[in-house]
Amino acid sequence: MESHYGYSSDAYSRHVLGEDSSVMARMQKKFWKTKQVLIKATGKKEDEHVVASDADLDAKLEFFRSVQATCTELLKVIEKYQQRITHLSQEENELGLFLRFQAEHDKTKAGNMMDATSKALCTSAKQRLALCTPLHRLHQEVETFRRRAISDSLITVEHMEKARTEYRGALLWMKDVSQELDPDTYKQLEKFRKVSRELEGSLGSHQWAFY
Repeated sequence: MESHYGYSSDAYSRHVLGEDSSVMARMQKKFWKTKQVLIKATGKKEDEHVVASDADLDAKLEFFRSVQATCTELLKVIEKYQQRITHLSQEENELGLFLRFQAEHDKTKAGNMMDATSKALCTSAKQRLALCTPLHRLHQEVETFRRRAISDSLITVEHMEKARTEYRGALLWMKDVSQELDPDTYKQLEKFRKVSRELEGSLGSHQWAFY
């Protein structure tokens, strides 16, 4: 019996056919995954039952994105607040110093009022500037939370979205195959089984990414 690279002719034929089948399956899987990506990108309506099954997950994703956006906005607000407090403190202190200088050259009642006002302004400037320390600490804590919790969760979300795209692509593939399924035709039945295995694999990845 003729052999090819250590295979018998029959075994070699089965090997080649198996390789061809595997390549075709990968191409089909990629095709349906790409189709799912396009459906999502173009905003086309998806199967309502599939969408409904992910309702709880989508609600959690919406909450996550809300927290992510809130953290970003909070950091911006804290930064602006610090800048304005610093600026206002400087203005108060400069005005206080100016009034003190004027009071030193004015021995009237007005001079006494300017002196008292200058002291109040300088004290207020120092107290206002003292707020920058806890604000800076708050900024660091929010930034740490954003960098660690949000960024780490974002990686998980990206993995989950990728797994979900593959899973929904596999569902599209199975739907397409099932429409042509004839239980009496072995080839079609075997194709359906292969797609089912792909779907189970995608489902496992989808669930793992979520949990």
